[in-house]
Amino acid sequence: MKVIKRDGRVVDYDGAKIIMAIKKANNEVHLNDQITDRKMKDIEQMISEMTRSQIQVEEIQDLIEHSLVQEQKYELAKKYIIYRYKHALMRKANTTDESILSLIRNDNKELAEENSNKNTLLASTQRDYIAGEVSRDLTKRVLLPDRIVEAHESGAIHFHDADYFLQPIFNCCLINIGDMLDHGTVINGKLIETPKSFRVACTVTTQIIASVASNQYGGQSVDLIHLGKYLRYSREKFRRKAKENWTIVSVRNSWNKLLRSGQKKNYRLVFRQCNIR
Repeated sequence: MKVIKRDGRVVDYDGAKIIMAIKKANNEVHLNDQITDRKMKDIEQMISEMTRSQIQVEEIQDLIEHSLVQEQKYELAKKYIIYRYKHALMRKANTTDESILSLIRNDNKELAEENSNKNTLLASTQRDYIAGEVSRDLTKRVLLPDRIVEAHESGAIHFHDADYFLQPIFNCCLINIGDMLDHGTVINGKLIETPKSFRVACTVTTQIIASVASNQYGGQSVDLIHLGKYLRYSREKFRRKAKENWTIVSVRNSWNKLLRSGQKKNYRLVFRQCNIR
C-alpha cells in the first residue's frame, strides 16, 4: 500500500511510524490510560490490511484516533490529537527550508519547469526564487482556500506561479504599446505625450518596457510594428528638410551664377528654376 503525503509525494506504507507515534502519546498519559503494545500492533495491522492501493496520511491518523476512542482511551486519544496538532504546527512554521536549499543545490526540478525561461544557476535568479518560495508558502498556508491547495497538491489542478501571488502584480504582460504611443501614457506620474519622431518613439518604448518590468513578474511581449508609423513621420520630416536644403542650395548657386554673369536683374529666373513661387 502507498501513502500520499501532505506535499503530494507518494511513499511506501511504514507501520513502524504508526506504532512510534502512538507510543509517544502513550508515554505522556497515566498508566491506566495507556494501551498495550499488543493493542498498538492491532491498530497498525488493521490499517495495513486495508484493501486499498493508496491512502492519505490524514486518513491514517483519523483511523488511529477512532481506534483509540473505541478502546475508551479518551485521554490517550486527546494526547495523540495534540501530538498530531503540534506536528502540523511545526510543518506550517517551517515549510520552506528544503525547497530553498534544493534550489541552491540546483535540484529543484519543479521550479525549473515552472519558469523554464529563467536560468536557475544565476545568483540573481536564485534570489528571485528564494523570495518566490516564501510567497508560495504563504499563498498555500494563508491566502488560498484549503480546497484549492488540496486540489493543487493532489494534481487535480495546477495553481500556476504561486511564487508571485502574494504581491499585487501582473505576470507575463502583452504591452499595449500601440495605444500608449498613439494616445500618450503616464510613467512614474509624468505624462508622456505622443511622439513626433521615430527616435523619440523608440526612447518612449524602452521607458515603457523598463517601467512595466519593474512592476510585474515574468516576461513581456511588445509588437514593434507600431513603431512603423513613427518611422514614416521621421522619413517625411527628413525629406522635407532635405528638400528645403536643396532649394536653398539651388537658389544660392543660381544667384552666384547670375552675379558672375552680371545678370542681377534676372532674379525671377532663379525662382522659376528652383520651383519657388
